[in-house]
Amino acid sequence: MLKELRLALFLVLLMTVLTGLVYPLTVTGIAQILFPTAANGSMILNADGEPIGSELIAQNFTRPEYFHPRPSAVAYDASMSGASNAAPSSKRLIEKITERTEAARAGLGERQIPIDLVTASGSGLDPHISPAAAYTQAPRIAGLRNMAEGDLWTLIAAHVEDRTFGIFGEPRINVLKLNLALDALPKRDGSVR
Repeated sequence: MLKELRLALFLVLLMTVLTGLVYPLTVTGIAQILFPTAANGSMILNADGEPIGSELIAQNFTRPEYFHPRPSAVAYDASMSGASNAAPSSKRLIEKITERTEAARAGLGERQIPIDLVTASGSGLDPHISPAAAYTQAPRIAGLRNMAEGDLWTLIAAHVEDRTFGIFGEPRINVLKLNLALDALPKRDGSVR
């Protein structure tokens, strides 16, 4: 019996070392060598090398001179990723979408509001908006930044990401990258920054 107990303890210790130390360190090391950006959270850095944000997690841009992301059911808190889990027939969900649509109309006018500007994603942290959502916000931003709307449309078109592998998902725009490119444009007199 003592022999079996020693063997069992040895196997527990061996598996703990293999699965708790060796495997995670090996996978982390391989990821750091082959995919260093992704392994470190796909961070976007400023000129000083300090992180501005991750290209994988939405940030809440609320100032009117910036492109706004999708609404978030978790207040853009990455530690609480999740959806509202409300059914499409939920009275509370319908009220929330109606409220968001009215707020969007107040800021964007009587144009058609893309659905991704009034509905949260499944994770509540989707960093992308549709090209239509970006183009819809262009008049507001162009006016506040004292720039031609056509220049803004060119910037938006340059930031459209195609479907993953050409077949998965929809064309999309990373809001953080678009707003950083917007800030990098030469400042015009009378513009807000």
